[in-house]
Amino acid sequence: MSIYSRILGTGSYLPPQTVTNEELAARLARDGIETSDAWIVERTGIRQRHFAAAGVGSVDLGEQAARRALESAGLSPQDVDMIVVATSTPDMIFPSDASLIQARLGCAGGAAFDVQAVCAGFIYALSVADQFVRSRMARNALVIGAEVFSQILDFSDRSTCVLFGDGAGAVVLGPSDQPGVLASALHADGRQSGILRTPGRVSGGKVSGRPFLEMDGQAVFKQAVHVLENVAREVLDKAGRASASVDWMVPHQANIRIMLHTAKKLGIGPERVVQTVALHGNTSAASIPLALDSAVRGGQIRRGQTLLLEAVGGGLTWGAALVEY
Repeated sequence: MSIYSRILGTGSYLPPQTVTNEELAARLARDGIETSDAWIVERTGIRQRHFAAAGVGSVDLGEQAARRALESAGLSPQDVDMIVVATSTPDMIFPSDASLIQARLGCAGGAAFDVQAVCAGFIYALSVADQFVRSRMARNALVIGAEVFSQILDFSDRSTCVLFGDGAGAVVLGPSDQPGVLASALHADGRQSGILRTPGRVSGGKVSGRPFLEMDGQAVFKQAVHVLENVAREVLDKAGRASASVDWMVPHQANIRIMLHTAKKLGIGPERVVQTVALHGNTSAASIPLALDSAVRGGQIRRGQTLLLEAVGGGLTWGAALVEY
């Protein structure tokens, strides 16, 4: 009998501190950098974001999201035999966030590793975990996206520092005789690595290079609207579905214009697009599971509905998954 993987539960966690556009603009103004709530909202749709406190890392956020996802699934940590964490802001060079979260949950023994595909990381991690569950190499897998991008932002660059926030989201994947993850597709183009990157590294006990996020916003926008439409159509074709069958599009929450432009290209109305970017900002690999959990707990997404998840990130990486929730 065929085994499929299904989302058994969702969870998320946001650090308590919210930073509104007005508060961020006031902070930048002290350094002579001009921006405004109207400028940020018009270009991105973002109104606020969450920043982690000093000393709080992606492991802290990911652990809380994981515990809430397990509670939602009605499982205990001991039921988990695989943890995959998507992050570009791990607590350490090694060991992985996944290993550190595994230790905190108290479920040692199963596989635990991180996936680094920046904003597309959760799609990558979900696709990997899906393969493990379907091949019976894992039974219940925790898939977590966790980021503390506030730690790598240059607050003298208004074109990037207003975009990002911190947070974590998680899902539990488990076996089912009914299809859950219907199709997925992953892609990358390393030739585009220069348009979105954090090029610093640790060498000889010091940071070598520039350890702040750098982005060519126009280039990213141009690439994003192209690849997101294509990869969405790819997973729909793989699953033998039309876009009309999608109940909810759950995109990477980076920019409202990119999200709605892609939806329009697919014939998906804005009322069928989960939108949390105004409240969370761009939380990179955490943004899709954060948006998913928000929509599930808010009663928008219900069992039996079809979800289209899609994201593009640095690398350049992009991917999509069609999921029967």
